[in-house]
Amino acid sequence: MNPELQKNSIFKVIGASSLGTLIEWYDFYIFGSLATIIGAQLFPADAGASALINTLAIFAAGFIVRPFGALVFGRLGDLIGRKYTFLLTLVLMGGSTFLIGLIPSYSSIGYAAPILVLILRLVQGLALGGEYGGAATYVAEHAPANKRGFFTSWIQTTATGGLFLSLGVIVLTKNWLGAEDFAAWGWRIPFLLSILLVGVSIYIRMKMHESPMFTKLKTEGKISKNPLKESFNHKANFKMVLLALFGATMGQGVIWYTGQFYAQSFIENTCKVDFNDSRYILLWGIAFATPFFVIFGSWSDRVGRKWIMLTGMLLGIIFYRPIYQVFLDDTDFSDVTQEDIFSVANPVVTKLAINGGVDSLITTSAMVTLVDGSSYQKVQSHTKFGASMDGTAAEKPLEVHPELIKDKKLSTPVFWKFVGLIFFQILLVTMVYGPIAAFLVELFPTKIRYTSMSLPYHVGNGVFGGLVPFIATLIASFSGSTPLSGLWYPIGIASLSFVIGAIYLSNKKPVEAETAD
Repeated sequence: MNPELQKNSIFKVIGASSLGTLIEWYDFYIFGSLATIIGAQLFPADAGASALINTLAIFAAGFIVRPFGALVFGRLGDLIGRKYTFLLTLVLMGGSTFLIGLIPSYSSIGYAAPILVLILRLVQGLALGGEYGGAATYVAEHAPANKRGFFTSWIQTTATGGLFLSLGVIVLTKNWLGAEDFAAWGWRIPFLLSILLVGVSIYIRMKMHESPMFTKLKTEGKISKNPLKESFNHKANFKMVLLALFGATMGQGVIWYTGQFYAQSFIENTCKVDFNDSRYILLWGIAFATPFFVIFGSWSDRVGRKWIMLTGMLLGIIFYRPIYQVFLDDTDFSDVTQEDIFSVANPVVTKLAINGGVDSLITTSAMVTLVDGSSYQKVQSHTKFGASMDGTAAEKPLEVHPELIKDKKLSTPVFWKFVGLIFFQILLVTMVYGPIAAFLVELFPTKIRYTSMSLPYHVGNGVFGGLVPFIATLIASFSGSTPLSGLWYPIGIASLSFVIGAIYLSNKKPVEAETAD
């Protein structure tokens, strides 16, 4: 084939595969990006912090079932082909996302709301379990062996690209509707919009051709009769599955979800940074770092995959706690003095009847602007006890609640410092994630590649990585813990993966003859 035509063909393959995969990641990540707001819709109003933890648990459920999706759809992909399998996953993902946008709130249907959302999250997880392996395999089987890292790295941009798209749509929708309407019903719009994106992607994917390697196997009658058995009953192949999981994808997963999802959750929920600011910080960090997926993927074609990925893990192990300590220190306004304050807006007082109308919760809030340009909302609440149920005067004194500082807006220098720290974390993501598709593809033979590579990827990335926001937030909520305690989970997993990978992974790039039958 003419080299120029071949080049045009591979970029069409990348474009069609990447668009669908990006949309699936968008669908999957909207939920996590809106966890705080969705939690308020799915659980009772008095659930408090448990609403966020329960919502993150539902978010995590989608990750836990991803390995099962990898087995089901990986088997289909090795039996009937790559193209039609990830068409099916796209339909399942898009339909589930759309339906989440239609689920009534807790106030309408009670606990049926979180149960229905949980079911749809499980379907999303199954679909994503089949999508990534198919897209990565499809692109890799069209790419020249000596440029496989470069071409598959474009697929790697889609996970972060999907997160970027979800954040962008959320911020635009919130700014358009206003905070109150967005929290009440506007959060559904990003979910409902998914159906249009999926429709476009299905149309494009229908025009794609099957992978040439799979077509060749099918023509020669060499398709695997039982991909699951050949992937996991064959001792040498199963050993590579385990090595891929514990030496690479497990560490890669926690680096990915710490640098992007946990970072956003920490800045918003622990540091109490304003909703928009927390997302703008992540959007800028993603925008600056995303090109490095391709840079590190291409570099891995020349120097090997192993040490690029392991270096990303090691830097995360070393720098996570110092970075998150900076987040805490720069958003600590507890020692603000009168000299630091530029202005205080007129306070807004609200009164809410509680305890059957007997008592009142009185809240006073005011926006405080500091000399350096930062600001925050200062909230003071107290409970005023009225008459007791028998009509006699209450004996309880006024109960004053702890002062709350929230909705912090950062000064310009601090905002860009946070962008830089997020950029650094996502740079580590690009190091571990950019080369990993090519690394996984090269480990396994063509006829069982879809099944074999999908399982370690989705266990490592989906289970170990996807549980980072939930487990880290849960650890930080334990009695005696500090806001940084949750980081021990990703640091511990990345350390284990680094040691195993450094000892047992090979930095040699298998040639095509070694990965084919």
